[in-house]
Amino acid sequence: MPNYNYKVNLHRIRAFAFDVDGVFTDGSILSTADGDLLRTFDSKDGFAVRMCTMKGYPVAIITGGVSQSIVHRFKGLGVKEEDIYQKSRDKVPDFMDFCTRYGLQPEEVAFAGDDIPDIPVLKVAGLSAAPADAVPEVKDVCDYVSLRPGGRAFARDLIEQVLKVHEDWYLDTEVFAKTF
Repeated sequence: MPNYNYKVNLHRIRAFAFDVDGVFTDGSILSTADGDLLRTFDSKDGFAVRMCTMKGYPVAIITGGVSQSIVHRFKGLGVKEEDIYQKSRDKVPDFMDFCTRYGLQPEEVAFAGDDIPDIPVLKVAGLSAAPADAVPEVKDVCDYVSLRPGGRAFARDLIEQVLKVHEDWYLDTEVFAKTF
């Protein structure tokens, strides 16, 4: 694990990118008879992603998985469909595409991942984060390892820290209720 306080980087984060399985989920996947893969998402993570999108923070989903349920879930939280990268085998080009489209430098984007395919992009992101139950190789390269496991408000933990530093965590509940 890097030997500095990750909190010094929170102020420069202007966008987020996330893996899905093991980050927004506990890694469990249920396969239906028609081949769709079902996942369980934490509502606290969903609230935080919605808060990001409402506050104008770009959010990317970069996953090796492929499922309409992924698109449906994250579009419902305000993530633009073009920012949902599925079947991503080499995640760095997708991460860089996201950065380019929003005029961001990689050091302005936090990336959260939990497994070996995430390591290359974790190494180029401005803030790399992992859930408590990430594989050891990922934890070794991350700036921040949460106390929260994947699928249990880990994404909210990361988002909340960044938004609080920018004084963006508060949201008028009436406005939120009308748009959620």
